[in-house]
Amino acid sequence: MEVPKEQITALIDQGLYDSAQMLGCFLVSSSAINGETSPHLKAENLIILGDSLFRDREYRRAIHTYKQALQYYKIVPKQNSTSSRSSLSTSNRSSSPNSFNVSAINENEVKYKIASCHFALGETKAAIVEMEGIPSKARNLQMSLLMAKLYRNSRHNRGAVACYKECLRHCPFFIEAITALAELGATPKDIISLFAQTTNRSGRALFDHLDSSRWLQRYVEAQCCIASNDYKGGLELFAELLQRFPNNIHILLEMAKVDAIIGKNDEAIINFEKVRSIDPYILTYMDEYAMLLKVKCDYSKLSKLVHDLLSIDPSRPEVFVALSVLWERKDERGALSYAEKSIRIDERHIPGYIMKGNLLLSMKRPEAAVIAFRGAQELRPDLRSYQGLVHSYLQFSKVKEALYAAREAMKAMPQSAKALKLVGDVHASNASGREKAKKFYESALRLEPGYLGAALALAELHVIEGRNGDAVSLLERYLKDWADDSLHVKLAQVFAATNMLQEALSHYEAALRINSQNEAAKKGLERLEKQMKGVDPDAPEEDEENEVEDAEGDQEETDLL
Repeated sequence: MEVPKEQITALIDQGLYDSAQMLGCFLVSSSAINGETSPHLKAENLIILGDSLFRDREYRRAIHTYKQALQYYKIVPKQNSTSSRSSLSTSNRSSSPNSFNVSAINENEVKYKIASCHFALGETKAAIVEMEGIPSKARNLQMSLLMAKLYRNSRHNRGAVACYKECLRHCPFFIEAITALAELGATPKDIISLFAQTTNRSGRALFDHLDSSRWLQRYVEAQCCIASNDYKGGLELFAELLQRFPNNIHILLEMAKVDAIIGKNDEAIINFEKVRSIDPYILTYMDEYAMLLKVKCDYSKLSKLVHDLLSIDPSRPEVFVALSVLWERKDERGALSYAEKSIRIDERHIPGYIMKGNLLLSMKRPEAAVIAFRGAQELRPDLRSYQGLVHSYLQFSKVKEALYAAREAMKAMPQSAKALKLVGDVHASNASGREKAKKFYESALRLEPGYLGAALALAELHVIEGRNGDAVSLLERYLKDWADDSLHVKLAQVFAATNMLQEALSHYEAALRINSQNEAAKKGLERLEKQMKGVDPDAPEEDEENEVEDAEGDQEETDLL
């Protein structure tokens, strides 16, 4: 042999893909192998070249090369093909593109590799066509997983469920399949029953002799709770698992993500910071952490986080969402482009849609925001997508649609105070619904007495209806347990409205001590200082008046000219 195949496979194994490709060109063009007289060898050589292209992410070239290989394979004489197939049935070769067996060709593996290339290029339909050409009984774990992802991306959920179940029959510890099945609506019983169908090499059921199934069952239950919006139950189960597996990064991240979704920002930040102290190079869910830092107005930490993420891997969608969060204060359009980039990288990246929706909402583009939040909801409905939809519909006076979305949230999360508050927000948007809004806010507070969001909304309702004393007494009850800047701002606003200026001043100052970046507190304090000096806070500034006069003068000069 002029060009030894094992040398190319060795180069690929070492990650030297360019060298493997160059040597592969010599291999496939060798005059020693004739495509007509030795089609089987020609096909083998093309597959090796295709593998080097695949590993170097030259997916188009890889597809073309693999398909050429299959054309040669199809003209292999029948007797050779039969013996080749029989030898393959006994081989344990992996279907991964970095695994090689130069003595035989597995047509199903080549189809899987072509499908993998299409998947990497975002060509779901073409990938499905290739994968459906592989008999279901011939699919290994990797093939079943790819098939499941393709079906899920094309919203063929029934097919996706069947394939994810097949993954768990291959390997019950396949966490990705467990999470996907939970999100697709499978019950814990459905998932756990698959474990008993898994056998090890000796033919015995895998869990017949393993006590470890108990923690795995708890994990399944936790993911099913989260998927069905039972966040409290999910967090309790994750906390139980964390006792058995202290400092488990995966569990800490799952808990942090759920805390972020339900508004337990301080708990979420603690868990995210703990994860980063254990593994400073983690990227998973770090965009969620970035959003929390922005809510807390901790821009120095946010800036450092984004800098760290960019140095780890600037191609990940989490990095672009974090960039979007950082840029929101400076340039909303730039921030929006970063959020859109994260979705282009991974069209299933939910934080990208949430960030995009929030930006569009702040840019007064509620119709576009609805589309973004709907995109998040189609992937996995959670509290934030419902909140985004309700606030978007209210912004362009679609009260009926807002109420429908809020009721959907309440139906999905019957024990959620946040969902009850959403319904209250819709009713509070018009004068005739304020009494209903009051009942929903009070119900939310009965369900979750420490829910500050509902307390602030109810206080606002009291102020609108002239019950300032009720608003103050309600908010002051929360001062004992909450060191929150928004609580102090609301109290300051109520006191200022009732001309209790000294009390208002102390609360604005308290808000700024907690969060020096609170814009509402800054503006409120500036306005209050004018009131205390006896100046009308709504009167235009002298500079503004001068600017108007100058502009009028300029116009007169222009007219004269």
